[in-house]
Amino acid sequence: MDSIKSFKGYGKVNEIEDQAFRRNTRKRMLIIAVSIVVLLTVIIAAVVGVVVHKSNNDDDNATSSSSTPMTLSDSIKAVCGVTQYPNSCFSSLSSLEKQGTSSNKAADPEELFKLCMEAAVKELSKLSTLPENLIARVNDVREKAALVDCQGLYEEAINQVNTSIFTMQSDGTGNLLTASKIDDMKTWLSAALTDLQTCLDGLEETNSASLDEVRKSMQNSTELTSNSLAIASKILTLLQTFDLNIHRRRKLLGFGFPEWIGPADRKLLQQVNYEPNVTVAKDGTGKFKTITEAVEAVPKQSKSRFVIYVKGGVYEENVVVDKSKWNVMMYGDGKTKTIISGNRSFVGGTPTFATATLVAVGRGFMAMDIGVRNTAGPENHQAVALRSGSDLSVFYRCSFDAYQDTLYAHSNRQFYRDCDISGTIDFIFGNAAVVFQRCNIQPRQPMTNQYNTITAQGKTDPNQNTGISIQRCLISPFDNVTALTYLGRPWKNYSTTVIMQSGIASIVDPTGWIPWIPNTTPPSTIFYAEYYNTGPGSNLDKRVKWEGYKPNITDEQASKFTVASFIRGSDWLPQTTVSYDSSLE
Repeated sequence: MDSIKSFKGYGKVNEIEDQAFRRNTRKRMLIIAVSIVVLLTVIIAAVVGVVVHKSNNDDDNATSSSSTPMTLSDSIKAVCGVTQYPNSCFSSLSSLEKQGTSSNKAADPEELFKLCMEAAVKELSKLSTLPENLIARVNDVREKAALVDCQGLYEEAINQVNTSIFTMQSDGTGNLLTASKIDDMKTWLSAALTDLQTCLDGLEETNSASLDEVRKSMQNSTELTSNSLAIASKILTLLQTFDLNIHRRRKLLGFGFPEWIGPADRKLLQQVNYEPNVTVAKDGTGKFKTITEAVEAVPKQSKSRFVIYVKGGVYEENVVVDKSKWNVMMYGDGKTKTIISGNRSFVGGTPTFATATLVAVGRGFMAMDIGVRNTAGPENHQAVALRSGSDLSVFYRCSFDAYQDTLYAHSNRQFYRDCDISGTIDFIFGNAAVVFQRCNIQPRQPMTNQYNTITAQGKTDPNQNTGISIQRCLISPFDNVTALTYLGRPWKNYSTTVIMQSGIASIVDPTGWIPWIPNTTPPSTIFYAEYYNTGPGSNLDKRVKWEGYKPNITDEQASKFTVASFIRGSDWLPQTTVSYDSSLE
């Protein structure tokens, strides 16, 4: 209480003192305010300095980290970790560790990828003499022919992998890999695996006693090729894992023209009217009387389009456009007027692979307004009209007519538009990345006790970028079909087939699909799907219930099988003047 009184007495001031106090207070407040501003400035500067210093240290550390060579062992583990056969991968790259190699170049996943492909080529080359050695002790004509096919398939597989290795070279901007290069390599490595599997398929269908020996001999080359494909599929992820200057890789702007098409040809391809280099006519009014003669006149590995005009008529010959014949365009007077006809068949003594009336392997093949048929008949079983392994090949307004195995879309990227395809069993088959668009797909009456299967897709490796896409086509009978008819059956463990936005007539059984082995559920690893189809045969209520069958895929899933996404057709089809639908719209 006393203290309070005392305080009050102490605190009492007169007016003059109060004015002086106010003046001094204002002065002190101004000084304090200025001091606070100065102090805050100092504090902020200090904090910023610390942050900047830390940021600089972090950047230095990051730079130091990214510039610090990764261990070769870690890089090999990461690269081999994405493969189907890691033991083979480790073995193929182990020599680097034994040599004590520790350079950035050797540890770079790109370099390891290249070394893995080189190891695959080395193993593939070891197979070159195998068929010849086996042929010497084989008496069966068909088995010998299958071994001859293996010889050519090995050579083609080597070519596919070597082309991938060549693609690894810098493009002049310091970029070893770009998205377009990776897509190319995935295609070619997928094709190499298909070549190897085709050899085994041929020996299996001929009941070859050499099958097991060949399969064992092919094991290393198959595994290393598969590993190369797996690495190609995951290479960008691997590069990000090791923080390897991803920014130095230019953004893909599109394929543009294929690298094997020259500037002059680009101008030609933009024209609708093609000026033929040679004309084929049975009546002698052209330069050649046979198509085979015209193909022989094509320059090897030409970057310019070589145009062959085939006048109306039926040409009874087996035509082969081999891997050395690039950019061949063949056109006729119409698919019912210019016809290539053959009759080779499996029952007639020829392995399926070699029965084709028209074979296209050379890059960039194009056929227009031509019919191709195999007249062997259903009683002769496998008898192919067309076999194509041509990358970036186009078939426009063509017809393909046979019974079993009519159209063999063997490998690489292919596009079919406004074509007619007729057959019975597996009449669209193979392991290409292929899109059929606005085609007439026509099952026909098979032999007694047979049923029709439209497709048989042959994907054997999860990393292959292959499959059959049927978009905006019409599936309807060729003739009076009473046999059960199915959309397809999965030929291999990773078979991939999508039918979308197509009209399906009542000819198709309500179950839609059938297993390769009767009464056996296909593996869950297949991908079979339908998307917005119409017609009485498109009803999904009674479709198969396989785990790998998707009756209603999403827009996003379906878009992966369009021309633009599946074969990247929007980047190369415009230059062919062929009509196409790039998307689902």
